[in-house]
Amino acid sequence: MIMSLKDSIKPISYLKANAAEVVRDVSENGKTLYITQNGEAKVVVQSITDYEKTQNTLAMLKILALGEESIRKGNYRPAKEVFADLKKKINKDKNEV
Repeated sequence: MIMSLKDSIKPISYLKANAAEVVRDVSENGKTLYITQNGEAKVVVQSITDYEKTQNTLAMLKILALGEESIRKGNYRPAKEVFADLKKKINKDKNEV
């Protein structure tokens, strides 16, 4: 069940009064809560699993952005060339054994 955003926004007093329930709902049901203080959004409460997924997604996006930047700067080699070099290295290593 997808919770509407308005149902996901709670004041800090709700978190203080219902901490155990919040932890249970967030961890068991995958809910994300947005906690406000003085009417302003301050904190997001989410399960560790969802947090880790978000962090992994951000890391992958950063890797992609860095790769695109390298390509823009011309810092790349054709795959055919790279694989040819790898084959040479593998064959050299086999001959040295």
